[in-house]
Amino acid sequence: MTAPELRGVLTPVVTPFDAGLRPDLRLLEQHCRWLLEQGSGLAVFGTNSEGNSLSVPEKSDILDHLVGAGIPAARMMPGTGACALPDAVELSRKAARLGCGGVLLLPPFYYKGVEDEGIFRFVAELIERVGDARLRVYLYHIPPVAQVGFSLPLIERLVARYPGQVVGIKDSSGDFGYTKQIMEMLPGWGVFCGNEINLREAMSLGAAGCISATCNINAGQIAKLAEGWQDEGAEVLQGQVNAVRATVSKFPMIAALKAVAGRFHGAPEWDQPRPPLLPLTEGQKADLFGQLDGLDYSMRR
Repeated sequence: MTAPELRGVLTPVVTPFDAGLRPDLRLLEQHCRWLLEQGSGLAVFGTNSEGNSLSVPEKSDILDHLVGAGIPAARMMPGTGACALPDAVELSRKAARLGCGGVLLLPPFYYKGVEDEGIFRFVAELIERVGDARLRVYLYHIPPVAQVGFSLPLIERLVARYPGQVVGIKDSSGDFGYTKQIMEMLPGWGVFCGNEINLREAMSLGAAGCISATCNINAGQIAKLAEGWQDEGAEVLQGQVNAVRATVSKFPMIAALKAVAGRFHGAPEWDQPRPPLLPLTEGQKADLFGQLDGLDYSMRR
């Protein structure tokens, strides 16, 4: 089993769109640079990146732009999962070729109730077709959304078959007991929590870190917690980051993150997600900003 190279905090980077609903590469690059400065890696094309609203060519172009602009590929874990195996292979191959630190792989999620054997064959076929020893796969377990996930026996089987390439998981099941079971089963494996709510405890049990939506607007504090989970004041910091997350979670998450990012970067064009998602109303934005201000919250930390 290969030790994970990516550790700490990663952000499922929200994707800005221009007036024509095309990815705004300038704003995206700006946000990625800010996140790196805050101590966060970049999980572009995640759930909160609207990854499944982006086409394969768009994702490929974004990776080319970011790497070409000097964003370190080694700090990136792009989401490459897709229902169509060739799409997942194409993106995973590109990420490996560019030197990305890993890929975040959703299971094929359209067909429900599939057996573990089918998911195993999908992942195995992807790894064999990519055929690149640099490929590092982090499984993306998010059954509340995908309704298809990675069972413990399936994870164990994949790691046994591809110990150098299936190197970790993002567990967004919402069941911290399941997260702990994975860490008990595979000590030292690259387990990332899907949010920061139990980050201190997870780090104490050997987690690699977390990949959390709210890192988009609170990366510095969450990274500080991941690094200093044993430090004096860590319990207080855990409460503070949880309060920010609880506040943002009262609103549609992606739209809320975009509104806060737009406020911080001084770019109102951030507000627009791709349909079918909708931006916050002006009333919702005022409510969100007021609640965050009441927490003495700021992205400038």
